[in-house]
Order: sequence, then C-alpha cells, then structure tokens
Amino acid sequence: MNARLFADANVWIYAHLQRANDPRCQRAAEMVKVLPLIISNQVINEYYSVMLKNKASDAFIQVNIKNMLWHCDVFCLYLETLAAAFEIRERYRFSWWDSLIVASALETECEQLYTEDLQHGQIIEDRLRIVNPFLETTQT
Repeated sequence: MNARLFADANVWIYAHLQRANDPRCQRAAEMVKVLPLIISNQVINEYYSVMLKNKASDAFIQVNIKNMLWHCDVFCLYLETLAAAFEIRERYRFSWWDSLIVASALETECEQLYTEDLQHGQIIEDRLRIVNPFLETTQT
C-alpha cells in the first residue's frame, strides 16, 4: 500500500512559478508529476492567492487548479476539521493556517505532510511526519 501524502500550497506554488534557476521549483515540479498527493480546498485557495501576487494570469492559475483537481484527492474542510485545528493550534502553537493544514492531513490519514512551513521531521499526534521537500535543495 502506498503512503498517503498531503501537499501544502507551497509545493504547488513552487511547481508552477517557472523559475528555472530555483531548485525548489525543479523539485516541486518533479514531485507533483510522480507522487499521488492529497490536497484540501484550503491549499487551492492559498495557491490561487499567492500565484496572483506573483503576477500569474487567471487563465494560467485556473488551468493549474483544474489539473490539481484532476490528479489529486481533494479534502474539503468540515466542522470536525476546525475543531481538530483548534486543538492542534493549542497543543503545538502553530499558526491557524498551519493548524488547518495539519488537521486536514490527519483527518485524511496521511503519513507525511510536505511543507516548508513547519519543522522538518516533527511527528504530529504520533502518526504524521512533517517533511520539508526543499531542505536539501536550499542547503549548500
């Protein structure tokens, strides 16, 4: 059985920024092509917002989101997700947005959460490992 993998918005943003010299963009582009990833509606919303700030066109963003929806399992947040995020925020002192991502990854029974926003290697609730997929690409 394959591991369940949740990808934060930054993975998708780097994959689509089209910065040829940025190793994070290259790594993210490889990841989204080969890994069976899970995302949430929050990831889609954050992706849209950040890509607009990076001057991507609406058409470009929408095509990418449609591809994300086609290739990923998409989790929609529920009231239970919010309740879990409250507890995660209290226990781990994460930001609200990071707490929602972690709660979504836990609720979808993922084993790994790909993000650069949390501590690499941290284990959440004895079952979710935080993985910064860009760690080795940013170190010299």
